[in-house]
Amino acid sequence: MDNPLRGIALILGATMLFSLSDAMAKYLGQHLPVIEIAWIRYVIFVIFAAGLIAPSGLRRLRVRSQTLQLMRGLTLVGSAVFFIFGLRYLPLADAASVGFVSPLLITMLSVPMLREVVGIRRWAAIVVGFLGVLIVVRPGTGAFQPAAFLVVTSSLCWAIASILTRKMAGADDAATTLLWSAVSGLVVLTILLPFDFVMPSAWLLAVALVLGIVASAGQYLMVLAYRYAGASLLAPFSYVQLIWAVALGYLVFGSLPDQWTLLGAGIIVGSGIYTVHRERIRARERAAA
Repeated sequence: MDNPLRGIALILGATMLFSLSDAMAKYLGQHLPVIEIAWIRYVIFVIFAAGLIAPSGLRRLRVRSQTLQLMRGLTLVGSAVFFIFGLRYLPLADAASVGFVSPLLITMLSVPMLREVVGIRRWAAIVVGFLGVLIVVRPGTGAFQPAAFLVVTSSLCWAIASILTRKMAGADDAATTLLWSAVSGLVVLTILLPFDFVMPSAWLLAVALVLGIVASAGQYLMVLAYRYAGASLLAPFSYVQLIWAVALGYLVFGSLPDQWTLLGAGIIVGSGIYTVHRERIRARERAAA
């Protein structure tokens, strides 16, 4: 169904929920182990995904490639864990800025993984985007935080998961893929949980449960958004998450990004939007051919 305004509204809502979940994850990271936070989040994720698929019965659990589904699930849980680790040490705005390197990594990885051809303009945009990351991270200065590499690793995991999603395009139902990703991630986290577990207080448990609900709701709004509008239209609006991150970072943690972080974030966003623009042009050229 083509309804761009509804798609944009949904993607904006999703970015707000993602920022809220990041803020809660950062707060919980000061009191609970990262694996435990991610485990509670994935419990809610599994319940949510199972609720989506339950009306259609067990036949929806069948997939064309179990290997690709499991690999996608592992990379998604890796993305979540590394990002929560990074949030322990980085301001929300910094983590969100570095995290937006994912679209550039997706373009770069599409060459070896999907055999796509990336032109000189998109390679230039990738280089410029990574320069933006260096401006945010500022290695070699007193402002450098090694935890930024945790967020880069999270972005790399997300990019690989996105490439795997492309490889499975049209093969499996979206809700089925969602459930496979949720269950495989929960299995991994359950295995790791006994090695680093702290009994949470009632308050921390409540915050963690709300985190899981908010993050799952954000995922659902994003899925709905792409039903109403194309990725090339919606992608630039996803960067509104940076505004939410700055606002929540100040309201909840009393931190504001400095001018270098804002400059680097602007460069990352600009290069990402340009990459999406070039993707749209290539899609039109392929359709015309």
